[in-house]
Amino acid sequence: MDNTLLEVKNLKTYFFLDEGTARAVDGVDFEIKRGQTLGIVGESGCGKSVTARSVLRIVPKPGRIVEGEITLHRLVAKQDGSKMTDLIRLTEVDPMGSLMRGLRGSEMALVPQEPMASLSPVHTIGDQIGEAIRLHQKVSKAEARAKTIQMLELVGFPRPKQRVDAYPYQLSGGLRQRAVIAMALSCHPSLLIADEPTTALDVTTEAQILKLMRSLQQELGMAIMYITHNLGVVAQMTERVIVMYMGKVVEEANVDTIFHNPLHPYTSALLRSIPRLGMKARERQRLASIRGTVPDPYAIPKGCSFHPRCDKKIRGVCDQQEPTYIEVEPGHKARCVLYKQ
Repeated sequence: MDNTLLEVKNLKTYFFLDEGTARAVDGVDFEIKRGQTLGIVGESGCGKSVTARSVLRIVPKPGRIVEGEITLHRLVAKQDGSKMTDLIRLTEVDPMGSLMRGLRGSEMALVPQEPMASLSPVHTIGDQIGEAIRLHQKVSKAEARAKTIQMLELVGFPRPKQRVDAYPYQLSGGLRQRAVIAMALSCHPSLLIADEPTTALDVTTEAQILKLMRSLQQELGMAIMYITHNLGVVAQMTERVIVMYMGKVVEEANVDTIFHNPLHPYTSALLRSIPRLGMKARERQRLASIRGTVPDPYAIPKGCSFHPRCDKKIRGVCDQQEPTYIEVEPGHKARCVLYKQ
């Protein structure tokens, strides 16, 4: 049986604005296996969320996918009870058609970063989660309500039977985020896209949610695309990691290799900026930071887009030549002129 769940090849998603063309995603390639957790890391504005929205075909206008392929390897049951792989080219599907709307929520689900922007303020959380369940499963209203309460209980919602009829404004930020996670997991998707799902939660609640995701992943065989700035969460949650900068993947490897043998200067700089606990007084020093800021998306520098902030740049090369994305060692890819084919 095909172990691949999602393939993304040369994905390019651009926003055509009056100020110019913003190349939010500019030639991204990656693959997610069934049951695997892929971490996507990078600063704000590097294209992580737009990549996720491109997979779900919910890129807001005036953005659109201009090139590339996104292929979902969906398992469908045959008459004899066995399963076969059905390849769906998501880039060729009508984003508002019945097929794509059926895949969103059932096969692929999103946990957004800001729950208040994704929940309706005039409907109870029970109605919203129940609607998602009834849309993708043939159940009655009473069964959908029972499933909703069960999911809220699974994500650690206090007194779910009493609070299932609460409106979003009556809940704290952490409870709203739990409700969104319950909605995303309610139909047991094959792929869960988590766009910084624990941003609004305290450390203790964050640990509970991460533990919940891992347990549901093992139980359902669900793959997770985890988008985050927190490298500590990456170390805890993921198996493979891709590092993005200005719409491109600059490095990809398994999580142990990324932390112990980073190749790209940007990855190394991100790792150096992590605060380290337990340092002795004589060892303490100023926290490292990446100098400069992410470039203007309408004026990306020539050559390597990271070179204005890079400590290892080679003058006359990095500012002129765009590096190729190559496999430096088995299973470890990087986009840098320091490594040649």
